[in-house]
Amino acid sequence: MTDTAADVVRYEVVDAIATVTLHRPEARNALSAAVRRGLWSRMLEAEADDAVAVVVLTGSDPAFCAGLDLKELGSAERFDDDEPIGDDGHRPVPPMAKPLIGAINGVAVTGGLELALACDFLVASERAAFADTHSRVGIQPGWGLTVGLPAAVGVRRAKEMSVSGNFVDAATALAWGLVNHVVAHDELLPFCRRLGGDIASNDQAGVRRLLQTYDEGALVTGAEADALEVRVSREWMASGRGGSPEDVEARRRHVVDRGRAQAT
Repeated sequence: MTDTAADVVRYEVVDAIATVTLHRPEARNALSAAVRRGLWSRMLEAEADDAVAVVVLTGSDPAFCAGLDLKELGSAERFDDDEPIGDDGHRPVPPMAKPLIGAINGVAVTGGLELALACDFLVASERAAFADTHSRVGIQPGWGLTVGLPAAVGVRRAKEMSVSGNFVDAATALAWGLVNHVVAHDELLPFCRRLGGDIASNDQAGVRRLLQTYDEGALVTGAEADALEVRVSREWMASGRGGSPEDVEARRRHVVDRGRAQAT
């Protein structure tokens, strides 16, 4: 029986956090057409849902994602489904204004690594590992790997990963800056949801504009990025989105109280 998108991509929303789970554990969550279609659909659903502030993307154990389903790609049967998948296949997920946290529970390989890189930041299980095997398979990346990987780990490390195809373990990924945190496997989703809760407690319009500014700034030179930030800040305050003085004071008190709680 052919998998449907609903079968292979699970979705739940709890406390303003949407958790999207790739669910083909027997295939190490390889990105079949059904998975890619379901992933795209669920991300659009989370983006459109006013009850969702943060999205967490993970996989069903034992893997995060083994990349594109090469068995399916090698089969003529894949052409039987004419329904388009996302943005002509140029990216693994749609553009997201809401924060997207990658909860990397196992291996993230090739297309799975590109999918991880599409997240705003990553939290890794101690069991996570990362590899770019495009050169081993003899194909070229098309989901932004040659841009996102060097931005995360530096050009020399990115080149080594891509031309060797070797795996990088969780501890090395943390040391290289590919992931923000490494946690015990059983703590991965609870940690990500706590982090998501911290994000959800902030001003959501401000959170999304900050992420947009980071993304826009990454596309231009340093001087242009500085000018962009100044322009965005001025436009934001002029629009009134910063709130009244009373709103700002209330937020300031919240920041102080939260800082004291986290410092103890």
